[in-house]
Amino acid sequence: MGNYYLAVDLGASGGRVIGGCLKDGKLVLEEIHRFENGMTEVDGSLCWDYGRIFSEIRKGLKACAGREMKPLSLGIDTWGVDYVLLDADQNVLGKTYAYRDSRNQGMDAQVEKVISPEELYGRTGIQKASFNTIYQLTADRVYRPDKLQAARSLLMVPDYLNFLLTGRLCCEYTEASTTQLMKTGKDEWDQELIRMLSLPEEIFLPVVQPGTLVGKLKEDLAHEIGYQMDVLTVASHDTASAIAAIPEQGDDYIYISSGTWSLMGVSLDEAICTEESRKANLTNEGGFGGKICYLKNIMGMWMIQSLRKEMDKSLSYGEICALAEECEDFPSRINVDDARYMAPASMAEEIRSDCREQGAPVPETLGELCSVVYHSLAESYALAAAGLEQMTGRTYSKVLIVGGGSNAGFLNRLTAKALGKTVVAGLQEATATGNLMVQMLASGEIKSYEEAKAIVRNSFPFHSSIAEPSS
Repeated sequence: MGNYYLAVDLGASGGRVIGGCLKDGKLVLEEIHRFENGMTEVDGSLCWDYGRIFSEIRKGLKACAGREMKPLSLGIDTWGVDYVLLDADQNVLGKTYAYRDSRNQGMDAQVEKVISPEELYGRTGIQKASFNTIYQLTADRVYRPDKLQAARSLLMVPDYLNFLLTGRLCCEYTEASTTQLMKTGKDEWDQELIRMLSLPEEIFLPVVQPGTLVGKLKEDLAHEIGYQMDVLTVASHDTASAIAAIPEQGDDYIYISSGTWSLMGVSLDEAICTEESRKANLTNEGGFGGKICYLKNIMGMWMIQSLRKEMDKSLSYGEICALAEECEDFPSRINVDDARYMAPASMAEEIRSDCREQGAPVPETLGELCSVVYHSLAESYALAAAGLEQMTGRTYSKVLIVGGGSNAGFLNRLTAKALGKTVVAGLQEATATGNLMVQMLASGEIKSYEEAKAIVRNSFPFHSSIAEPSS
């Protein structure tokens, strides 16, 4: 058995500490600690409670103390775009906003006073989304300029958690690429753009690649948990980690990383920053190994998660999927990417209101509501796939679905039907797998990315859910 490694995989609705090692040529995963996550309301704002999140991470690290194998290293991956501002004494400045907070509304108009959407996309390659870091920082400039002026460092979420572990400041490439403030496909900030937006240049730290040593645990933390280890940057944006783990050879596929968001795209060597690509709202995010994650952000399982939380938390997602399948013939459809679904007071009522406004049948039960969402997601996938094929000038024969949402068999079948392609699903722990894979490459236990992909193929075959297109 090889060395033992830890992945902290933090999503918008939950987090896990997962251990991994190589045994007989296979990657063996072990869930050590799981906890719920979510935005909290602070004086009318949606924020993240990083103190609570970090305490949960410490619980996971402590749970490893009694094990025979001590971890060699740890890596953290999270969602993108959110950040923490630190002052000169490295204390947090003000609220730690979540990307769904309403303060971002109207900030696109502020940015467009300085730079056109066409030029911005040409420089950064990142799709327009109201929650992008560029708009959040513009909101800081408008609503809390004192905090922005006092800031000396900007840390994205995984970088901030690495700082809490080690006391070291760094900025990882794949996560930084989600800000819409970097040069397309390069690991450097667009300083001219930053100056144009009247943002403080000094807060943007030098960018490092996945697999970089951040440092050792702080001595007091190592004493608390009972052991010492290295902390590494991984592909810290969870989407980049999930895509890095896809073991498929060749490039004849479209992937969907299915979780709170559905990230649907292809891996490219070069970014596509054409005006047609911008209008299609496709994005060029940083990937592992120099690749570009050319993809579309689709609302994803957020809507299902919200309906479950609101209507019946006792049900598993498998049970919810079965309820939706029982209501397969319910005819109504919605635009899952409508901004109204970002953070509604009631997801169920928002869907019902949408259907009423269309004059469509109104879903009442949880099964009907989820059927509407699953059907609408499949239709959104079909539109996104068509856009990807048009932009890349290629036709892809299959769709690979990875991540926590890959076990939604009903949605997989609807996706195959909507796209007219074979859909293969599996690798539910794609993000943690990619996280651990980068650590093993950094340690030298895995010698190459090709070897890593072969190990993943051998460990997690894509056989858990296969759907064929209808004739």
